[in-house]
Amino acid sequence: MMNPKIALRTQAREQRTRLAAAFLNFPVAVAAHAEALAEALPLKPGSIIGGYHALPQEAEPALLLQALADRGHTIVFPRVTARDKRLAYHRVPDGEALLAGAWGIQEPAADFPLAEPDVLLVPLLAFDATGHRLGYGGGYYDRTIAALQVPAIGLAFAGQELASLPVEAHDMALDFILTERGLKRFS
Repeated sequence: MMNPKIALRTQAREQRTRLAAAFLNFPVAVAAHAEALAEALPLKPGSIIGGYHALPQEAEPALLLQALADRGHTIVFPRVTARDKRLAYHRVPDGEALLAGAWGIQEPAADFPLAEPDVLLVPLLAFDATGHRLGYGGGYYDRTIAALQVPAIGLAFAGQELASLPVEAHDMALDFILTERGLKRFS
């Protein structure tokens, strides 16, 4: 029997591509909600925020991350260390850049300083009303959320919401979703 998530991933990618093409102002719109995000979370000055570098058509977090950095938070980025492991997060030293890593995703070099995030921003293909997300199938974010036990915030276009998603035992729910329409809490 075919895994129902495989077909959903194809449909969700197509939907996200349509949304990305239609809503080019997404980074500005979502960054406008940085204050609401900061107020909803117990973020102390200097909190470490696990960001990500967006793939084409993904919800772009760059302006949100800049807004959080402007509020005194440290931004760190994930790196794939092994196929069956959680993500490692690293600070990017001044003057350094992210490099093409696994699957062409921009990530820090292995020798950049490690850091444990206080909060995670998480990319996704789709989400539902219970906070479950449809990822890419590698389980990296599920393992990372389970290991770190910190608030996990999905970043998505509002139109990526589905009525429901198939949920497996290893699937970790998000605490929040942040879209161009604002922040929604699940827990």
